Amino acid sequence: MRRFRHLAGQHRTPSINRLLGGLLAFNAGAINAGGFLVVGMYTSHMTGFASMLADNLILGNIGLLLGALGTLLAFVAGAGTTAVQVNWARQHHLRSEYALPLLLEAGLLLVFGLLGATLNRQTPFAVPLTVLVLAYTMGLQNAVVSKISASQIRTTHMTGVITDLGIELGKVFYWNRTKTAADSHVRANRIKLKLYSMLLASFMAGGVVGAAGFKYLGFIWVLPMATILLLLSLPPLHADLMRYLRRHY
Repeated sequence: MRRFRHLAGQHRTPSINRLLGGLLAFNAGAINAGGFLVVGMYTSHMTGFASMLADNLILGNIGLLLGALGTLLAFVAGAGTTAVQVNWARQHHLRSEYALPLLLEAGLLLVFGLLGATLNRQTPFAVPLTVLVLAYTMGLQNAVVSKISASQIRTTHMTGVITDLGIELGKVFYWNRTKTAADSHVRANRIKLKLYSMLLASFMAGGVVGAAGFKYLGFIWVLPMATILLLLSLPPLHADLMRYLRRHY
């Protein structure tokens, strides 16, 4: 429980980073699956949208081109928002530098859940507003974990995670010849192997839970996910508030 209170805190340790990464990977998997069930698109990773943009630029399909462009811009805007919040908090010596983006993400999920029925209206980018909100939210989250882990952990897309997992598995099964010097033996990084396996398993578990939740409960299913993010962000925010009150009252 004590570790849970420090998940979004200023002071980081590898174990706390891994635990937060697992929770946010689960969250991303759930949102990704829910987004597909609601709007028929995966919104947690941008590879497909970048390809869609390039393909439809040549094919001349303006609707799909605008949709891909809007989704990419929303994701970039979300990541940029995290950078602004983290850097602003650091300049003001706040402990909630990572809690602020998580708080915003919780709020966006609540908006998505409570107003989901009206978010399917079209936008100038030829996609539902739901798609832009989810892409912005995932950009926000991915940037948080990237800042926390110095870009070592990703939670909203699994391409890099699976690639790194495959590399470490290749090292596990590599046969070192007995005459090879000990310092040149190929050895797998067991810590990375566990991390990548945990991130992938968390994302997939989140996808299963998210798909079931959105299928049977609808938009209201985002409420427990938003609540978890809110609880993660509250301890650092409370610490900053108490420090402010001690200084000014």
